[in-house]
Amino acid sequence: MLESADLAAIGLTFKLAITTTMILLMLGTPIAWWLARTRSAWKGVIGTVVALPIVLPPTVLGFYLLLLMGPQGAVGRLTTALGLGVLPFTFSGLVVASVFYSLPFVVQPIQNAFEAIGDRPLEAAATLRASPIDAFFSVALPLARPGYLTALVLGFTHTVGEFGVVLMIGGNIPDRTRVVSVQIYDHVEALEYGQAHGLALGMVVFSFLALLILYTLNPTGRRQR
Repeated sequence: MLESADLAAIGLTFKLAITTTMILLMLGTPIAWWLARTRSAWKGVIGTVVALPIVLPPTVLGFYLLLLMGPQGAVGRLTTALGLGVLPFTFSGLVVASVFYSLPFVVQPIQNAFEAIGDRPLEAAATLRASPIDAFFSVALPLARPGYLTALVLGFTHTVGEFGVVLMIGGNIPDRTRVVSVQIYDHVEALEYGQAHGLALGMVVFSFLALLILYTLNPTGRRQR
C-alpha cells in the first residue's frame, strides 16, 4: 500500500520528468541539427560534451553542478543577483541537473534521425524555393519523427530513474525534491522493504511498458540510440 509520501514522490518525479523532457526537446533539437549538419572542427568536441553524462558518474556531475549553482559558484552568484536565490535544494535546481544528465538521451536519437535523412530531401525542398527554415519544419522534422519518439521515451524514463544527480542537487526534502528513487532509498535505509518493493516494482513495470511502447511503435528506435 502506497503511503502519502510515496504518492507525493511519484507526483514530483513525473512533474520533473515532464518538465525536463519538454526543455530537452526544445534545447536538443538545434544541438542535434547542428551536430548532424555541421562540418566544423568543433563537432567532435561538442558531441563529446553532450555524450559525457553517459559515462560520467552521476555524483561527479552532481558535485560540480552543486559547486556551480551554489552561493559561491558563477551561476549561484548570478541567480542571487537576479533575486532568484540559489538553485540547489529546489525544484528548479532539479530541473537544471536533470537537463544536463539526460541531454545525450535526447540529442543523440534526434541527431541520428537527422543524419539518416541525408541531403536529397532538403535539396529537393530547396529546388521548390523552400527557405532553410521551411525545409526544416516541413521536411526534416516530419522525417525525423521516429528519432523524436525515441528521444521522448528515453529522455522521460531516464529522468524518472535518476538518483545520484537529484540527491546531490536536491537533497531529500519532502514534497520539494524527494523523488521516487530517493524515496526508495529512504525505505531501504529504514528497513521498510515492503514499501520499497512496491515503489521499485512500479518503476520496473513503468520502464518495461515505456520501452515496449517505443519498440512497438518505432522498431528503428533501437538502432537510433
